Amino acid sequence: MAKFLYVYHGSGKIPATEAERKEIMDAWNGWFGKLGKSVVDGGNPVGMSKTVLPGGRIENNGGTNPTGGYSIIEAADIDQAAEKAKGCPILNAPNCSVEIAPIIQMM
Repeated sequence: MAKFLYVYHGSGKIPATEAERKEIMDAWNGWFGKLGKSVVDGGNPVGMSKTVLPGGRIENNGGTNPTGGYSIIEAADIDQAAEKAKGCPILNAPNCSVEIAPIIQMM
């Protein structure tokens, strides 16, 4: 099985209440449960990023498509990885997406 990087793009909204946090975590844990052993690394959310541009200029805005988090998943190929991503809870939020890239073993 090949490994794929899921990069979650979207709002990065932090839950305001414990009930909201639990609801979100239950959705993610349920999805990971459905994926089973194909979850290599469930990953984590990430904070606001900086972007270093040519010439050394730095932007503090998270870029044009801010990253909200990541996971590493095993699948037979990128098409199967994309099918598995269809159930991702982040897709329930507006303007969110899952970017999928194969991880290429160099060593």
